[in-house]
Amino acid sequence: MGRVMQWADTYISGVGAFLPRTVVSVEKAVAKGWYPAEEAELHNLAGAAVAGDVPAPEMALHAAQSALKRSGRAAADLDLLLYASTWHQGPDGWPPHSYLQRHLVGGDVLATEIRQGCNGMFIALELAAGYLDGAPGRQAALLVASDNYGTPLMDRWRMGPGYIGGDAASALVLTREGGFARLTSVCTTTVAEAEELHRGSEPLFPPGVTVGRRMSFAARNEQFRQQVMPKGEATAALFNIQRALMEVVERALDESGIEARDLTRVAFMNYSEEIVEQRCMAMLDLPMSRSTWDHGRTIGHCGASDQVLSLDHLLMTGQLGPGDHMLMLGTGPGVTVSSAVIKIIDTPQWA
Repeated sequence: MGRVMQWADTYISGVGAFLPRTVVSVEKAVAKGWYPAEEAELHNLAGAAVAGDVPAPEMALHAAQSALKRSGRAAADLDLLLYASTWHQGPDGWPPHSYLQRHLVGGDVLATEIRQGCNGMFIALELAAGYLDGAPGRQAALLVASDNYGTPLMDRWRMGPGYIGGDAASALVLTREGGFARLTSVCTTTVAEAEELHRGSEPLFPPGVTVGRRMSFAARNEQFRQQVMPKGEATAALFNIQRALMEVVERALDESGIEARDLTRVAFMNYSEEIVEQRCMAMLDLPMSRSTWDHGRTIGHCGASDQVLSLDHLLMTGQLGPGDHMLMLGTGPGVTVSSAVIKIIDTPQWA
């Protein structure tokens, strides 16, 4: 089932986060007519981080600078830069990682963009760990994710079922030689039969953005359920996503040599209370108090950054310490399902 990764010596030495100062409350969004009152009541979300006109690559640069500084490494130590995104980053045809190459890491670092939706950081973890392990002398990789959804073709308040879009950036420095945490496992699988869930009945050509079509996963999700597939097939595909979620978690826990009850904290996507509880915490038979939902509900679903933002928050508030295990879990279009386990070795000085 799916791809598996297990490495003996892969560490996280730095974490960076950039969250805009502005957070728009759900109450304000309801009052302005942006967010339906019934959705607010059902999902119990509190607000969304809003970056205004700060470009996603600029947020990425701030998060990356922070992660690199905290790691104690120089830009010259880096062998790889992976940039994950879920929404448009700047001029079409221009690679956003080149902005970080110019302003932070230089041109000798192999760099590329990861387009794996909200699971981009998991894919980056797997690719970076394999790259560092692939040849002697490779030392460190910088993994970055960033998105600003405040654009005309995206409505953050109606982005998808059970979540609202938040703007943020996050970064990790992955190393072969020591760090405050060890990556004990990362697993990804794809539920290919559910591919249409994020496509709906929208035509493949011309691409929606080229003709000014608004993007809504909520609408596509509804099309998938109502029109695209016969009801039984759609139900089976959705069931398979949840089953895949359970399988990647079991694999990650097994590779890490622990059980669900050993997890100190669990970072799922910044979704609604009922989704986090039903799809994630109930599956693990763990209380919501071990989730990161309390923090996630205040900033919105921040693309591929949710789990790393949660890690940064837990470290900075003293909620993770040596010996603790954290599970990261997420889904993305495709439909990809990913999980990772990290073990905290030391409390970093910057926490």
